Amino acid sequence: MSVDENKAIVGRWFTEFWGKPWNPSVIDELAHPDIRFEYSLHQPMRGRDEVREFATKFRTAFPDLNFWGTADLIAEGDYVVGQWEGGGTHSGPIVFDDLPIGSVPPDSGKTLRFTGTTVLKVQNGLIVEELGLDDGVTVLQQLGIIPTS
Repeated sequence: MSVDENKAIVGRWFTEFWGKPWNPSVIDELAHPDIRFEYSLHQPMRGRDEVREFATKFRTAFPDLNFWGTADLIAEGDYVVGQWEGGGTHSGPIVFDDLPIGSVPPDSGKTLRFTGTTVLKVQNGLIVEELGLDDGVTVLQQLGIIPTS
């Protein structure tokens, strides 16, 4: 696949997986069956089912969840890098408990707004890896799990 084709796949993923409205079917369409999916605030995940479970739980806890790109995608070979911003309000019934320290009770009303950078690897038209570095300290502060400085 060309760099432009890889960027188009990642652009669609960012829009339909991370954007609002969410399109859960994009997981089966664009994620490799054994996708490696890792972000600093969550346990590493493998496979479409784990990614789907994470996304469903995240969006149930934060019904208004939305992320968007803040710069043009950069691509080289199989890799595409994107910068983003986003967040939402924890108004759902799910306890947000997959954080490395602490948890947030259901319907806490806490609002998240944070940034990050994600590196995705695309092979044969499917995303095989999504590795993100997000502003986890800001998230933990906004959720009231660690104090602000």
